Amino acid sequence: MIVSNLQNSQRIEKLHPLFEVLFNYVKTHDLLHAEPGRIEIDGDNLFINNVNPECVEADKQVLELHRDYIDVHILLEGQETIGWKAIEDLTTETKPYEKEGDCALYSDTPTTFVDLLPGQFAIVYPEDPHAPVIGKGKIRKLIAKVKL
Repeated sequence: MIVSNLQNSQRIEKLHPLFEVLFNYVKTHDLLHAEPGRIEIDGDNLFINNVNPECVEADKQVLELHRDYIDVHILLEGQETIGWKAIEDLTTETKPYEKEGDCALYSDTPTTFVDLLPGQFAIVYPEDPHAPVIGKGKIRKLIAKVKL
């Protein structure tokens, strides 16, 4: 997992050819005031889910794991905590991986928690089981899906 601020995104943009495209798009569009929903940037290679979820308590959130996409969680409004646990330490799968939706779920307790504020982001790779949307109240965030 990588955590940083949008103003420092250039430091990690070389890690994937679509990261620069993603961060340039986010920095040049008012996505906080855009309608929630899917934003197409490069078809299934790069798209953003603009969401407005209600946060949940840490003990009620599950870890999710993806294989085909890198997730980039970008907080626009509110405060969000994202839990993380090493993939090697997962023990309790609650939903096996399904290619459609690119997701498996685990009920393990995260071992590490990261708090995001508006303008910050977390990049989670397939080896990063993560439990997003932990906290209180509604938030506004972007979940970019970057094809591997």
